[in-house]
Amino acid sequence: MQRMLSTELSAHVGQAVTIAGWVHRRRLLKSVAFLIVRDAAGLSQIVVTDPDVRAQLEELPEETVVTVTGTVKEHATGVEITEPDVRALSGAAAVPLPFEVHRPALSAGMATQLDHAALALRHPSRALALRVSAAATAGFRTALDRQRFVEIHTPKIVGTATESGANVFTLDYFGRPAYLAQSPQLYKQLMVGVFERVYETGPVFRAEPHDTARHLAQYTSLDAELGFITDHRDVMAVLTTVVAEMTATVAERTGIEVPEVPAEIPSVHFADALRIAGAPPDEPDLAPAHERALGEWAQREHGSEFVFVTGYPMAKRPFYTHPQPTDPRWSNSFDLLFRGLELVTGGQRLHRHADYLAVAPDPEKIAGYLDGLRYGMPPHGGFAIGLERFTARLTGAANVREATAFPRDLHRVFP
Repeated sequence: MQRMLSTELSAHVGQAVTIAGWVHRRRLLKSVAFLIVRDAAGLSQIVVTDPDVRAQLEELPEETVVTVTGTVKEHATGVEITEPDVRALSGAAAVPLPFEVHRPALSAGMATQLDHAALALRHPSRALALRVSAAATAGFRTALDRQRFVEIHTPKIVGTATESGANVFTLDYFGRPAYLAQSPQLYKQLMVGVFERVYETGPVFRAEPHDTARHLAQYTSLDAELGFITDHRDVMAVLTTVVAEMTATVAERTGIEVPEVPAEIPSVHFADALRIAGAPPDEPDLAPAHERALGEWAQREHGSEFVFVTGYPMAKRPFYTHPQPTDPRWSNSFDLLFRGLELVTGGQRLHRHADYLAVAPDPEKIAGYLDGLRYGMPPHGGFAIGLERFTARLTGAANVREATAFPRDLHRVFP
């Protein structure tokens, strides 16, 4: 008999079926026992009245993998399986679990959850975050495929730091130094010279000694780059369509409530953002408190949970950033804040070879990159979305580690 998922049972009332999954919970009452089996789609309830099957249940620890064959019947809140034959496929260890997966919320602290990630990720709340992440990535791809972007895959082992040498992981690459890529920035710019519009989803690595609820040493970056733009506002327009498709796909696939993405996300220049946030006018960047204040302002003044901050000081942007033509102190760059947290960084890039020679910190180290500019590159720009931050914000997770399966941070390289 072909196995069915829990969500398919209601279409087979009165029929014999087989399900399979994990023992989620057992309720052993005096005259009847209930077995809850968890599969990838949800939970199934099995009613046990046979004394021999009940005795069998008493010997099956939670998380044991089982198959159940029985008859589907309706009950007050849905359907259940009766007259079951239960068979264990793989036994769980007969020791107390570090926490109970069947509880509505995980009671264990974050460190315990991460130590026992293989079990914690089975909890519906943790699994949901990963489903949201997968749906958001699918929406990202769909939006860009629709706009004739081409998906690319770039190296994660590189010969030089992308933006600076201070925050990279160094490794021994066959006897010579190499680095884990901070971003695909230089490569995706080169690929604009091939396809005009490109995107990538993949890991990036930042050797920044942060130990906060919003930082990871390895995270997933959703990158895009497009050519033949007028300025950074063209990039912002594409990003708006992408975020809208990501949230719509998450809602469709997971059923969670998502924010409305305005057709035109409100935008504020960095200098004005400092004033709104109550920061000193000479502040070179936005602190987390400033981002939260701007998020509250956007919600209050525009009814939007998203807000663009444009024109960051050139001194705080990478060397390849295009300056604002009317005032070169500022840049043609932006951040997108979502619910008071920086989610996306992007902007217009320099595209003339001579401009790079004037500003690159060490042109010889990035000669291959500069060749792409020497051979001719159109005006272009792009953006990068932090997937884990986006997921955490959508699900309401307090810690970005809840939005990834096996996080890497200042203290953790296992499991």
